[in-house]
Amino acid sequence: MRFITIRAKALLLALLLGAAIAAGSALAYATDAAQVWTSGARSLPVYSVERTDNKIAISFDCAWGVEHTQAILDALAAANVRATFFTVQFWAEEHPDTLKKVSDAGHEVGTHSATHSYMSRLSEAEIRSELASSSQAITQVTGREVTLFRPPYGDYDDLLIDTCRDMGLMPVQWDVDSLDWKDLSAADIAERILSRVKSGSIILCHNNGLHTAEALPIVIDALHAKGFEFVPVGELLYYENYTIDATGRQKLLPSG
Repeated sequence: MRFITIRAKALLLALLLGAAIAAGSALAYATDAAQVWTSGARSLPVYSVERTDNKIAISFDCAWGVEHTQAILDALAAANVRATFFTVQFWAEEHPDTLKKVSDAGHEVGTHSATHSYMSRLSEAEIRSELASSSQAITQVTGREVTLFRPPYGDYDDLLIDTCRDMGLMPVQWDVDSLDWKDLSAADIAERILSRVKSGSIILCHNNGLHTAEALPIVIDALHAKGFEFVPVGELLYYENYTIDATGRQKLLPSG
């Protein structure tokens, strides 16, 4: 019954959003990710992926609480969408049953660090400890290898990104920020996402956003109608023969 109520609200909000979405689609694309470095040689995570097949990914950062997580899982299941959840170690340890549900539902799980600290302030040894222990904690619950990492607060430096890659983890940011952690309405969350998404986008949400589950049916239905296909972040990325431009957009290198 809870999801039926969410779906009914979503349909009403979708009608109200029609004009706003049409206008938003005409806006020039601009990344929402904080501090994209545009000068100098930098080690960058992936903010988005250059693709022409309309594949996109929706991701959820998990650090505090689980009160709204089941509703999010229900909304994703109803739409047959697989997502990526980036979990902090202490969250994984406090909520192993929820983490197991996420993994068993077919969603991808990456690490969001051990302690949710500003990792650009850490030494290489501390970074390695954070990434190793958090990945191990996730694997102990899910039985799956961790291959993705999202820096807390979107904060990083060359040392973090280089160390992460050396450990076999792909660093991932986002180019579409829902701002759902600010307790925006479902309509506002949906408008922010729908006006910014393009092929290869990575959408940032949170597992315990107050109105995130209510916004998901609006977002998913609208993007499906536009021909977008949701895949986990790991299926969106390139793993060889690629470059990352100054905006964090990952691109395949020309063959030959």
